[in-house]
Amino acid sequence: MANFEVRAIGRVESPLTELESAPRQADEGAPGAWLVFEPEVLEGLRGLRAGDDIIVLTWLDRARRDVLSVHPRGDTSRPLEGVFNTRSPHRPNPIGLHRVGITAIDGSRVRVRSLEALDGTPIIDVKPVLSEDIGQR
Repeated sequence: MANFEVRAIGRVESPLTELESAPRQADEGAPGAWLVFEPEVLEGLRGLRAGDDIIVLTWLDRARRDVLSVHPRGDTSRPLEGVFNTRSPHRPNPIGLHRVGITAIDGSRVRVRSLEALDGTPIIDVKPVLSEDIGQR
């Protein structure tokens, strides 16, 4: 297998600190949070605005990487599923995918709503949500 180097471009600042008590999905009561970016990537924020929807990719640094099957949502009454058929954070490459809306931008800090990532979670990328008109961005 090939190896790849990924570096954090920032970190999440969130009131969520415990994996066990964090919502599993954003629509399950995830709080607002700050995305705090490293100085060397600030140029990459150019053009982002409050009101934009973005995809935030995170490295789920507290997830297990040796898990290949899970009971969906931790419910042992449900049959085991492969992790690639679930949103489980525990997987060989624990990349988090979060669609959020920007509510404010303050220098190197971007405020977003409904982010289920834990405080300190590394940010590895940000991408715009494409509109129906694919050529728009």
